[in-house]
Amino acid sequence: MGETSVAERGRAELPEFDAAFRKKLLDLLRWRRDVRRFERRPLPDGAVERLISVACLSPSVGLSEPWRFVLVEDHVRRAAIRKCFEDCNADALRAQTPDRAALYARLKLAGLDDAPCQVAVFADHGTAQGKGLGRATMPETLDYSVAIAIHTLWLAARAEGLGLGWVSILDPERVKAILEVPEAWIFIGHLCIGFPVAEDDTPALEREGWEHRRAPHGTLLYR
Repeated sequence: MGETSVAERGRAELPEFDAAFRKKLLDLLRWRRDVRRFERRPLPDGAVERLISVACLSPSVGLSEPWRFVLVEDHVRRAAIRKCFEDCNADALRAQTPDRAALYARLKLAGLDDAPCQVAVFADHGTAQGKGLGRATMPETLDYSVAIAIHTLWLAARAEGLGLGWVSILDPERVKAILEVPEAWIFIGHLCIGFPVAEDDTPALEREGWEHRRAPHGTLLYR
């Protein structure tokens, strides 16, 4: 018998994503939540490193892999980020219209006090990896690539029973200074990771009456 070709071996090794898997994947997407209320118990050993390794499987423009993760463990730096959030959130509250201010003030918008793990995520605009492919006309695709990596990490965390909250009410330059990262790094988001206090398949902002999901057909145009 002849040898099996590389293409044939590749086809034979492909995993099967059957209907049962697709149903589970849909459940994962539906139950992924932006978590703000965490238990204070620590993550299992190696969990955050494992989640980041999964995030690094994400697609990136030109295979640039521009994501940079900073595990924030120092109490002084954490306190500085907490103060940054407080200041920015106060500014956001003052910017609310009178009919929305009371509701905004009631919203829990960060899990910085309780989440056992905090990870700041940056896009390295100075990376030579990828050799500029795909981003000459749209350099912001570096940032988009990092956002995809965050979503991959988010789903991986949910699959392990962990919650993730993306804190965006922060001053990017202030966060960069607090964490002393290279100038070419652009702040994308600050992630709180831990065991959620409760599970729900409805976004907290929808439960609180801040906003509601739109029907998918309302986002689709035909040309």
